[in-house]
Amino acid sequence: AVLGLNPHAGDNGTLGLEEQEIIIPALRQANSNGVLAFGPYPADGFFGAGNFANFDAVLAMYHDQGLTPFKAIAQDMGVSFTAGLPIIRTAPIHGTAYDKAGVGEVREDSFRSALYLACDIFKRRNNYAEFSANPLRKQMKKETHNPEKE
Repeated sequence: AVLGLNPHAGDNGTLGLEEQEIIIPALRQANSNGVLAFGPYPADGFFGAGNFANFDAVLAMYHDQGLTPFKAIAQDMGVSFTAGLPIIRTAPIHGTAYDKAGVGEVREDSFRSALYLACDIFKRRNNYAEFSANPLRKQMKKETHNPEKE
């Protein structure tokens, strides 16, 4: 699911043109490339209505648009992932929480999940690089001689 940038996902251009001029064409391009991406959805009601549960992922247009409702829903179990960086960046939902370190106020589940997710992303990126560096070649099946066809 892709959220809109403007209130009410632009309301057909009344509240901004980014959805019509940028986001919708990008979604069409993604779809034509085989990526299942849907939207843009109005961010204000998307999470409250529970629509997020129908998707594997939600792409927010900016940090607070996605992270604020995510924190409210995931509480202390969520993991934040920042895409598009040259490094793998995951974080527990509570952030660094230096003020809570060592005092037993934070569960370690989100931190552990952030580490596991970073490891999974690392492995998948390495596998992708290896597979795409040496792709399988398409081979045509050799036709065998069949005397009955003559």
